[in-house]
Amino acid sequence: MDKPPRFLHAFAVLVAAATLALIVAGGLVTSTESGLSVPDWPTTYGQNMFTFPLSKMVGGIRFEHTHRLIASAVGMLTIVLAIWLARREERRWVRRLGYLALATVVAQGVLGGLTVIYLLPTPISVAHGCLAQIFFCLTITIAVVTSPRWIEAPPPSLAAGYRRTPVARFASVAMAAVFLQLIVGAVMRHTKAGLAIPDFPLALGRVVPPLDRFPVVIAFAHRVGAVVVAACVGLAAVRAFRSGRPGLAKAAVALSVLVLLQIVLGAMTVLTAKSVLITTAHVATGALLLGTTVALGVGALALERRHDNVVPIRPAFSGRAAGWK
Repeated sequence: MDKPPRFLHAFAVLVAAATLALIVAGGLVTSTESGLSVPDWPTTYGQNMFTFPLSKMVGGIRFEHTHRLIASAVGMLTIVLAIWLARREERRWVRRLGYLALATVVAQGVLGGLTVIYLLPTPISVAHGCLAQIFFCLTITIAVVTSPRWIEAPPPSLAAGYRRTPVARFASVAMAAVFLQLIVGAVMRHTKAGLAIPDFPLALGRVVPPLDRFPVVIAFAHRVGAVVVAACVGLAAVRAFRSGRPGLAKAAVALSVLVLLQIVLGAMTVLTAKSVLITTAHVATGALLLGTTVALGVGALALERRHDNVVPIRPAFSGRAAGWK
């Protein structure tokens, strides 16, 4: 296939970076409890959000309104990306990723509005946070598959009889573990259970605390999830190192650094009684960790295919396997 426009990949990277900034802004809103500082939507105190005076952006309004402005910018960037892909991208499935990203960001905006209209209900707030992570994964995927390196070695279609590579498979497991951990973290944040276990590394002075209250259960589940994530990410990183591919090894280094940083930030979040900056950094690093596992898995498909390490899957049932002649 012909190479896509020179700047398409760069623009996709810009959209992914803007999405990360949006997640950070959302983290600040939650950490500072500014979610209802602007009580109406889609207007801001009855005014057009784009003409709201800067002089009135004080206190929690500053965090909430900035979050809305960044969300609007990300939405517009996503529209441009979807149109660009539709007009210039030859691969149908990549064009569909653009459409899916656009639909996701629209749904995300609606959920954001509903969180305000219905006064921050936990289910909608958690869904809003989790959908943001899914959208981030989509933007990361689009950025990876529009890169020149990925296009030079397109991975085979799984439907055509190929199986996923070991690195991609381990990265997928790590991605699932990180995403589940982010869901638990979102529930913990929006139910204000972050300090239900105020000590670390022990939990209420024990290895396993008394699990007789929901806040304690969800907080302890988040800690257990951190161990599971560290194990899954560690296995994916080892696989990437052993692959002998420089690109995968670099991603493995990034994963290792991020998971260690995330553990440290999680501990500091508790020990500092949820410092705003540390808690927000914890949210941002979690998103980066998720995005890096996605990039590793998607990138591994191309790199492994380049070195002919993808083999056809044998049918699970055949005449020979059944003893037929």
